[in-house]
Amino acid sequence: MTTTLASAPQLERAAPESPTGGRLATWCGWVMVGAAGLTPLLAWLSPLGFAPLLALMGLLCLPAFRMTDEDRPLAIVLLGALVWAAVSSTWSPFQPKPGGHSVVLEVALGLPLFWSAICGARRADPRLNTLALNVLAWGVALVGAVMVVESFTGAALYRRLHEAYYQPIRIDLAQTNVAHSCFVLAILWPAVLVGGLRRAWQIPLLLTAVAGTVLAAHTFLADAPVLALPLSAVAMLVVWLAPRVGPLLMAGGAAAIGFLMPALVWAVRATGDYGRLEQDVQLSWSARMSYWSRTLDWIEAQPVRGWGVDASRAMGPGIQLHPHNGALQVWLELGLIGAVAAAAFWGLSLMRLSRGASNLGMAGVAGSTAAYIMFAWVNFGLWQQWWLALGALISVLAAMLENRVAIPKST
Repeated sequence: MTTTLASAPQLERAAPESPTGGRLATWCGWVMVGAAGLTPLLAWLSPLGFAPLLALMGLLCLPAFRMTDEDRPLAIVLLGALVWAAVSSTWSPFQPKPGGHSVVLEVALGLPLFWSAICGARRADPRLNTLALNVLAWGVALVGAVMVVESFTGAALYRRLHEAYYQPIRIDLAQTNVAHSCFVLAILWPAVLVGGLRRAWQIPLLLTAVAGTVLAAHTFLADAPVLALPLSAVAMLVVWLAPRVGPLLMAGGAAAIGFLMPALVWAVRATGDYGRLEQDVQLSWSARMSYWSRTLDWIEAQPVRGWGVDASRAMGPGIQLHPHNGALQVWLELGLIGAVAAAAFWGLSLMRLSRGASNLGMAGVAGSTAAYIMFAWVNFGLWQQWWLALGALISVLAAMLENRVAIPKST
């Protein structure tokens, strides 16, 4: 008798047949398997590699590119935001050098490729999607085990590989890079290991990934991945217990908090305790709070149209590169129009997780998305291509989880 964690019919729905089948489904399936093999390596050794990985996936899956009626509202929001960002570049104080870094161009090229990768996961052979998810599960668990080793050796494995195949690296930089890997792992494990959890023997893989994430993040002083653990757990539980309403609550919450982020910072400042809190917290959080306060001042000066795409790069020393809060960065650079587009994006995206019955895959995706949003609000810049690609990877995983082989019932 086979023991499964998802033998009840409501836990998994049968994977839909590939719309085309044949060679295209097989081709897209093997693209997913290949990406699954590379993802754990990039998570540990080079998170910046997610941008070229997702772009390559998109190129290889271009024959599968489609847009459904359900996709159209989200596509309109993204296209509208891109056009507004391009228009805003005409008044932005940051102007890239000829042939240099151009946010609008990078996003314009990235969006269709990332979308194509998602379509590839939808059109892939369900059996190969299942294989890809299994490869990912073992890979993410292995990275978790590596993180445990790195925690006790001071990132020795990473340093040795870096020095052997690239160049010497200082110990503190190596540890910082490993700490960045914890962010990626914190985003991946809910969708990969919770969403793909199908049999009891896979539970140790989940525990290994979680333990490695928490231990390495704590060791290398990365607070956010540790804080993301309970947040992801709550998101998964809500979507699992309330599969229809839970995603709607997440959608409304993410959209509202992101849109109201300047008001939240203003409210804390209005209490008169903002400066005291800024002095009491750790140095890294103190720097963030300083950025957020200065960003609010800039937003108040030009709230409707914003200062233009990538303007935060020109606002030093008060803001270094970006405000370390994606919601504030949208308000700062794209103004009210951008903030509305961002709220619509998160609302529409999370609403699509709603199901009529409990679905472990969508619960896992909700956990990954919750961690991603949290990191976007306290860590990374809005326009970093690897960061946008990692967000697209969550959508690819969601499509893979939907389009996979159904579990046979226990006998």
